[in-house]
Amino acid sequence: MANTPLSNQKKMPFVMPMFRAFVPRGLQPWIYVVMVFCIQFSGGVYLGALEAVRGTTGLQIEDLLMLLYTSLAGMAIWFPMLFRMKFRFTNQQLLIGAAITIALCNFIVMHTTNMAILLPICFLSGIAKIQGTFECMSNIQLWITPPRDFGVFFPMLHIVLLTAIIGSSWLAAVIAFHFTWQMMHVFTIGTMCFVVFIQLALCKPWCPMPQRMPLRGIDISTGLLISLLMLMVSYFLVYGDYLMWFHSSQLRWIVALGAILLAFILYRLKTVEKPYISLDVFKYKNVFAILFVTIIAEILLGAEHTLEEIYWTEVRGLEEHTKTSLCLWALLGVYVGVLITRYWLGHKRWKVWKLFAIGFGCIFVYSLWMYFYMDVNVPIEGYRGAIAFRGCAYAILAASLMWSLHESVHDLEHFFMALFIFNIIHMYLAGASGYGLYTSLFQHFMADNMARYGSFLTLTNVDMAQFDMAEFMNNYYLHSMMSVTLKQIFGQIVWLSALMTITFLLLDIPRIRTGIEKVPYWSVYGIKMLGRMKAKS
Repeated sequence: MANTPLSNQKKMPFVMPMFRAFVPRGLQPWIYVVMVFCIQFSGGVYLGALEAVRGTTGLQIEDLLMLLYTSLAGMAIWFPMLFRMKFRFTNQQLLIGAAITIALCNFIVMHTTNMAILLPICFLSGIAKIQGTFECMSNIQLWITPPRDFGVFFPMLHIVLLTAIIGSSWLAAVIAFHFTWQMMHVFTIGTMCFVVFIQLALCKPWCPMPQRMPLRGIDISTGLLISLLMLMVSYFLVYGDYLMWFHSSQLRWIVALGAILLAFILYRLKTVEKPYISLDVFKYKNVFAILFVTIIAEILLGAEHTLEEIYWTEVRGLEEHTKTSLCLWALLGVYVGVLITRYWLGHKRWKVWKLFAIGFGCIFVYSLWMYFYMDVNVPIEGYRGAIAFRGCAYAILAASLMWSLHESVHDLEHFFMALFIFNIIHMYLAGASGYGLYTSLFQHFMADNMARYGSFLTLTNVDMAQFDMAEFMNNYYLHSMMSVTLKQIFGQIVWLSALMTITFLLLDIPRIRTGIEKVPYWSVYGIKMLGRMKAKS
C-alpha cells in the first residue's frame, strides 16, 4: 500500500460524526453551509441600516462606525483561540454558545443607545461570529477539498464571507425600508434559534480530541490589552476628522496612552513564556511583504466605504436600499474573482505575482471608471461595471493574500497567530485608516476647491437681480464641488493602483524577479576592493 500511487489509493469517505444516524449523509455538509450563512449574516450593527439607526437613535455616524470596528476587533482578536476552543469543547457547545451570544447581543443592541454598553456587546458579538464560522467551516473543509488544498479552500471560504458581507447590508437596508431597522435584529435572533434547533435536533456532542485540551496557559491578559489598544486606535481613526485630529486634547491623550500601552504589550510578548501572539511569526519569509500589500489593497478598497458613500448620499441623494441594491452588483465581481483565484491557485498552481497584478488591475479599472463616470447626469446603472470590478478585486486579493500567508507560515499555531495580525490589517486597521485618510483628503480638497472657485464668483460677473444664492449653493455649487473633489481623490487611487499593477507584473518577469544582485555594505565592498588591489600588487 505504501508503494501504491496516490491517485490509485482508496480515499476515505467524508463523514461528519456529529450528526445523528437518521440524517442523510449527502445532506449533512449542506446543513452546515446553511448554518455558516446564518452566522455570517449576523452582526452587532449592520452597514445597510446605519442611516436608519442614526435617524432614530441620535447616534452619530462615527459612533456607529466605532461599533462596527469594535465587532471586527472581536473577530480579529479571537483567531489564536479558535483551535484551543475546538479542542476543548464539543461542536454543540461551541455552536449553541455562539448562537445564543449573537442572539443576546442583537437583543441588547435593539434596546439601548448607551455606547458603554454597546461597545462590549459588539465586541462579544464579533467573537461569537468568528467562533461559529470557524466551527462550521472546519467541519466541512475536507468536503470542499479532500486533499486539504488551501488554493481551493480559501476562495470557497470567501464566497461565504463576501456574500454575507454584501448580502447582509442589502437585507438590512431592505428590512429597514419596509419595516424598521430593529427587524433585522429580530431576523438574526430567529436565525440563531434555527442554529440552536439544528444542533439539538440533528446533532450530538462531538469533539475531535478524545482527551480535551485544557485552556490553561493562555495569556488572556495580553489578549485583552491588545483588544484595548485596537479600540483606542479605531477611536483615533474614526473620530479623528470629527475632533480635528491633534487639535483635540482628547485624541492627543489617546495617542500618548496608546504608545505606552503598545510598549507594555511588546514587553509582555517578549518576556511571557507562552505569549498570546508569538513574535516569531514575523521571522517567516514574506510575512512583512504580505502585510504591506494587504495595507495598500485595503486602503485602496476603502474608497467603497467613504468616497462612494459621499457620492451616493450627498451628491446623488440615494436612499439606503437603492445604494445597497446597486452594490449587489459587487457579488457578480466576487464570484468571477473567486473563480479566477480558484483556477489560478487550486487548478493551475501558477505563481501568485500575476494574480496580485490582476487584483490591483481591477482596482485600477474601478477607480478609472468612477473617475470618468462621476457625473450627476450619468444614470446609476452606469456604475454597475465599476462596482463589479471592485468586488472582483476584493475577492482576488483577499483570497490570494490569505493563501500567500499560509504558504509562508507553515506551523499551524503560528499560522493562526499570523491570521490574527493579517485580519487586524485586512478587516480592521486598514479599513479604519482608509476612512480617516479619505475623510481628511475630502475635507482638504473640498475647502481648496471652494476657495479657488469662490474667488471667481464676484459681483462683476454675477447678475444679482436674477441670481438665487440659496438655489445655487444647494443644487449646483456644493454638488459640483463634491464631484470635483471625489474625482481628485479617485485620481490618486488610479495612479497608486496602476503603480501596484505594474510592479507585480514586473516581479513576475524571471529576469527582474531573480536577477537582482544584492549590493553589499560599503565597508564590505571596500574590503573586497582592498583585497583585489593587494592581490594585483
